[in-house]
Amino acid sequence: MERLELESIMKIIEQQQHSSILGGMQAEYEELERLGYVKINWDESKITATITPAGRAFVASLTSANNKSL
Repeated sequence: MERLELESIMKIIEQQQHSSILGGMQAEYEELERLGYVKINWDESKITATITPAGRAFVASLTSANNKSL
């Protein structure tokens, strides 16, 4: 997954607290889970991903990096 795609998905998940895994995006969410940024809830009728503390830290680092570049 490209860095910009990773950043975009993580920002969306953080805003929503959790995110339904949309068709065609399962591989991307599984990659985020391998990185430790989300936890996939497989046991629900609608599979969702919840942001982890590591995921929140990652998004915070993006915001910090963007503020430094201004």
